[in-house]
Amino acid sequence: MILIPAIDLHDGQCVQLQRGLLDTATIYDNDAGRLAEHWIEQGAQRLHVVDLDGAFSGQSENNQSIRAIIQAAGDTPVQLGGGIRDMTAVSTWIDAGIAQVCIGTQAIEDFDFFAAAAEQYPNRIILALDARGGFVSTRGWQTATNVSVRDVLVMCADLPLFAIVFTDIESDGMMTGVNLKRTEQVLADTHIPVIASGGVRGIVDLENLLAINVNDRRVYGAISGSALYEKMLDFRRGVLVLKTHS
Repeated sequence: MILIPAIDLHDGQCVQLQRGLLDTATIYDNDAGRLAEHWIEQGAQRLHVVDLDGAFSGQSENNQSIRAIIQAAGDTPVQLGGGIRDMTAVSTWIDAGIAQVCIGTQAIEDFDFFAAAAEQYPNRIILALDARGGFVSTRGWQTATNVSVRDVLVMCADLPLFAIVFTDIESDGMMTGVNLKRTEQVLADTHIPVIASGGVRGIVDLENLLAINVNDRRVYGAISGSALYEKMLDFRRGVLVLKTHS
């Protein structure tokens, strides 16, 4: 299990939101490449990048910042989500050096496309599963659906996905703790590796995730944004805790 820093982009700046609401944005840096270098220097083994504007518009909006992150990251894998809704976008970013593409909205709205992308790019696609109360939300979390998390997991069971990023929207950016109950349910319903996202506030959350990562449930990692930027979670200490228990 690894600790993955989040770099969320809005108007070219590196920000963190509360529950995905743009009017709650706190700016932490205006140089995405520099921030990527910082996390790699701290020992990050992977970066999670979200084009927030793309998530709302449906197409990539922060291209310059994303490419700066790719260049700064070098051999460190970068996973990218936000506004990737057709095969051209998938292939463009993979060709540009993105290790894995995260797809959420289009996995729900056009499952045939999502399945085709997974088959064409095995282990290069991540399902971004964003949920409130067990039901999926799409289009930058603005649209609630009646599609259950469990139904999506069943549909994706045989796809060659790299992982599932499960985000509990109500916890995201709030530093209130990981929703262990929901995360554990996802683990029980899929054999695909899971990356937990939303609510991480400190070492205790990493320890709690380690505690449910038993019986080959395969928690691949935990994404943290606000807790890292607000110094509630020390990245190097978090990495050490996870290494100690691996």
